Amino acid sequence: MAVNMPENPDTASRPRFGRLRDWAIGGSLLAGLVVAVQFTVGWGPLLAPWRDLSPWLLAWLFLLTALSYALRAVRVSDYFSPRFAGQFPVMLRLTILHNTANNLLPMRTGELVFPWLMRRYFGHGLLDAAASLVWIRLLDLHFLALIAILILNLSHPSGWWWMLAALWLAGLAILAVIAGLGNASILVGEGRVRTIVRGVLLAAPRNPWLIARVYFWTAWIWGLKFAAFTSLLKFFLPIDVWRLLAGVMGAELSSVLPFHGIAGSGSYELAAVAALVPLGVDPKLALAGAVNLHLFLLGSTLILGGLAFLLPKTANAADNGFSHDVR
Repeated sequence: MAVNMPENPDTASRPRFGRLRDWAIGGSLLAGLVVAVQFTVGWGPLLAPWRDLSPWLLAWLFLLTALSYALRAVRVSDYFSPRFAGQFPVMLRLTILHNTANNLLPMRTGELVFPWLMRRYFGHGLLDAAASLVWIRLLDLHFLALIAILILNLSHPSGWWWMLAALWLAGLAILAVIAGLGNASILVGEGRVRTIVRGVLLAAPRNPWLIARVYFWTAWIWGLKFAAFTSLLKFFLPIDVWRLLAGVMGAELSSVLPFHGIAGSGSYELAAVAALVPLGVDPKLALAGAVNLHLFLLGSTLILGGLAFLLPKTANAADNGFSHDVR
């Protein structure tokens, strides 16, 4: 059952995209990256391999990335089903713009765009949307952990990794149990913290079939993205697949760092290099590969973000019902 939680109307009109300190840190990371590349690899040699990259391969990898973005909209639509039935083009615009902001704004302030656009396009409660995003991100992390198990199995094959993966997947059943705590008597009462906790719990999917579907979309989203990014990174950094996967994993997990540069610059590369160097990859080659991978990400982000503005932003009021639903 979804709960539209109370919110302050004075702060609901627009999100705050980071403080001045966040932009200062992000700008410092960006400047540091530019200087580090120039004095270690050189921007000319770093960018030179792009001339030999097949345009058809680049188009294919971009298509896989775009499809992963589209599936994010499918996942969110399914998560809130049937509330936003018939509104997929608007949801696609919302999801792409959310991910564009996530990839461009410093210190993860792009996450604020999701609840803001949910309110702007659908009149959805800010805190309810934010709480739902928390659960979606937890499912993302759960699947990334599954990819980490795959990497370990590729590096040191063993049947134990398959058993661990099966147990990890079985742990999804705990989600339905946790969601049920939202209706527990211990959380009934007044108080802002208790209200927020209860709202977060009630925003969780508790229907096993819905959990399975949302996780299915999550698997496809990350599967396509890792396939595209690993293929591109291999062009710039010809090493074993499991090392490439580890590099992409490190880059994607840069979002959990306490600092995050403008457009992820600096933090994205640092996380990728930190994952690759301990695996025996030369630091300069790792940095060059990480920067080129990031350039592909930013290019895809800007193209898809621009195209998103061509999609409708007005939801059909007749289909935009807000009756409580059982997730």
